[in-house]
Amino acid sequence: MRITKFLSGLALAGALVTVSTPAAAQTHNQSNDDIVDVAVSAGSFQTLVAAVQAAGLVETLKGEGPFTVFAPTDEAFAKLPAGTVEELLKPENLEKLQAILTYHVVPGKVMAADVAGLEWAKTVQGQSIKVSIKDGTPMVDDARIVTTDIAASNGVIHVIDAVILPKEK
Repeated sequence: MRITKFLSGLALAGALVTVSTPAAAQTHNQSNDDIVDVAVSAGSFQTLVAAVQAAGLVETLKGEGPFTVFAPTDEAFAKLPAGTVEELLKPENLEKLQAILTYHVVPGKVMAADVAGLEWAKTVQGQSIKVSIKDGTPMVDDARIVTTDIAASNGVIHVIDAVILPKEK
């Protein structure tokens, strides 16, 4: 299994894109809900939430922040090769799981309108993700940003349609 083919960057179209928020996220678009609470309430991030729990990152993402999270949906995780998620959730793969998850997080609160002209964003994991517009669609690495600016008390969530992976060293 080659995970490297899923490598992507951060591609966000900033002010050029208007994307609607899913109904589940709209009901929890309150500033008093943190990133984890918003993700749990939305209902479409069960795999992401399970991975965050397995990686021991819940308290971090419930922390003060602010954080910008590029959140893959359950459908995005389902695109990975069979067995990938199960393998990553094993205790012996904790560091790899943490690296993948923190690659989806950028320090600070980066709203869609703030990234106009941005080409790269450094992640909490340490590497940078590529931000771009491809055929009019905002992208991070190879993932399409399908929903932007879901507010949380400690940051913002942008929904993506694929899991992005750090480059292998």
